[in-house]
Amino acid sequence: MPPRPHLPARASVPRVGPGARSARPLRALRRVRTPLAALPPWLSHALRAQRGPVPWNAVTRGALAAGPLLLVSVLTGRTSLGVVAAIAAMLAGINDRPGSRRTAVRRLGTPALAGAAGLLAGTAAGDHLGAVALTVVLTGLGVLAGAMSAVGPVASAAGTQLLVASAIGAGMPVPEAGWARALAFLAGAGWLLALRLVLPTPGSMAGDFRFDGEREAVAAVYDAVAELLDAAGTDRAVARRAALTAALDHAQDALAGPRLRPRAGSAAERRLHAQYAAALPLAEAATALAWAGEPLSGRASTGPRRLAAAVRAHTHTGPLPAPTRSAPALRALDDALLHAADAFDQGDGGALHTRRRGARDLLRAASGAGGREFGLRIGLSFGAAVAVAQALNHAQWYGRHTHWYWLPATAVFLVKPDLGPLVSRALCRAAGTVLGALLFAGLAAVLPRPEGLVALVALCGALIPASTRHFAAQTAVVTVLVLSLVMVGGEPQACVSRIAETLLACAIVLIVGHLPMPGPRGGQVRVRLAAAADAAHAYLTHVLDGTEGLDGRAARWTLRREAYRALAEARTAIALAAHELPAVARHTEGTDEVAAVLERLVDTITACAVHLDDTGRLTARHREELAALLGEAEAKRRRVGLRAPVPGPPAAGRSRPASGTASVG
Repeated sequence: MPPRPHLPARASVPRVGPGARSARPLRALRRVRTPLAALPPWLSHALRAQRGPVPWNAVTRGALAAGPLLLVSVLTGRTSLGVVAAIAAMLAGINDRPGSRRTAVRRLGTPALAGAAGLLAGTAAGDHLGAVALTVVLTGLGVLAGAMSAVGPVASAAGTQLLVASAIGAGMPVPEAGWARALAFLAGAGWLLALRLVLPTPGSMAGDFRFDGEREAVAAVYDAVAELLDAAGTDRAVARRAALTAALDHAQDALAGPRLRPRAGSAAERRLHAQYAAALPLAEAATALAWAGEPLSGRASTGPRRLAAAVRAHTHTGPLPAPTRSAPALRALDDALLHAADAFDQGDGGALHTRRRGARDLLRAASGAGGREFGLRIGLSFGAAVAVAQALNHAQWYGRHTHWYWLPATAVFLVKPDLGPLVSRALCRAAGTVLGALLFAGLAAVLPRPEGLVALVALCGALIPASTRHFAAQTAVVTVLVLSLVMVGGEPQACVSRIAETLLACAIVLIVGHLPMPGPRGGQVRVRLAAAADAAHAYLTHVLDGTEGLDGRAARWTLRREAYRALAEARTAIALAAHELPAVARHTEGTDEVAAVLERLVDTITACAVHLDDTGRLTARHREELAALLGEAEAKRRRVGLRAPVPGPPAAGRSRPASGTASVG
């Protein structure tokens, strides 16, 4: 690559501390009063919808999943198994989110296996146990699945399908044996997964079918770096740094899944990994520049944007404009651009800088405070719904019916704490069910049977991916689909009972979900926040005492990724808890302030790392910022009663040696 011109050094501008930068956006948010902001948090969340483009690829897959499966089963005379397969395809469609093919294997496949196991367990329990014993068994299963949900998003989806399928297996009147139901369930989910793996997507760039979401995810990281550089010295820097963290998390997930073709095209895959790894020092330098608070020339962000375009087009980068090398972070940015250009031209693999969690880590997450809280809340709600459903099913005044499993299955979707605030989901579920039932009643009166209902199932399957942006819309679509399956199975219209049992499930989870639980409330928030504090501590320790050289930097990037990822997970848990009813939300008050301080601390540690690489010493400003943030984090931790240790202040004159010589800033 030809030598790049360097810009002359610019006159410095007054520095702005990270504390002042993070305070201004918050004050600006408080001045903006929108109609939703004027409502209570638990109500405004129910009215807020996600934004984004329509996932047309997922819409196509949804149209080709449940409807065709049901049509084949009707034509072959195995309608009941087709209904089970369509339900599995519907549940897989809910999990069919944007991402790469390799992540889809885990995101769709793991819950499908859990659902098949739940269907087997539920069928066996329903065939051999009475009402009381069945309630006890399903309650225990709810506790287990609830604890699983604290492990992560994929485990949470697996726990959801485990409970829903167990209720269906115990209550749905299907003549086939349990193993046949389980195979039909796997076939339905497997069909959608096969469509995800086989059908091309617009993300399959440069004619390379193997990569769909991976290239776009890596390119988005370079775009996020450029946007952070543009925002340096402005109030937008904090939000842009958070967006960079999200982009890195998404790219890391996209590349971390199984290799679908481990031999063919491995060179292209190694190069893509190298391009991701090359973005990490760029992200580090950009974070350090944002921390410094000095506005940068637009030339600084041109290089990352050209790198993003090269990833998308699968081409060479060409000459990259160089930033000025007047400060340690700018020199780090320039060096990172040179390293990235080399990785793009000759890249031969790169680490994802993530540590895989073992069985012991997963067990610790499930059995910890967050897992226990999830397990009790979900298990009691699921068990209470099963008990009420069994009581109504055997009550002479209510009349025996064949859909008692709707009640516990609905409770599962409502009570999962990681899926959203409880009241918000209950309101959306009730509104969506009423709307969907009324819509289906009108359609069922005019559609021919069964072909019209099969077409309606296909339409609803296509609408599920687009409706996931709001829970009420998703509920309405799912309600129409489920009621269509009921009628295709030969049963009468069940709109009224669907509405009644959904409202009853909402009442059950609102009561049980707000009962006092053993131990402190907000356990999952505290667990996530404690993990973020521990990650920040490990990152700080390594930066001040870590190994030099490439191995040391690789370990540092891994710790940095873990710290920012843990903070993002803590922020998500805190935001969900803040939108609960005040009686529940008060248990996590102040935790957002702890997370904000930890984020500023990790930003400062990153700036220290970049400065130490260049000079081998910390300046007085770095040491003062570290000491102030560590003290503030300790004070806020004590205020909210967080038990996990927050990193203690470093020694006043401590610094890392540069070129083998220790020096003090």
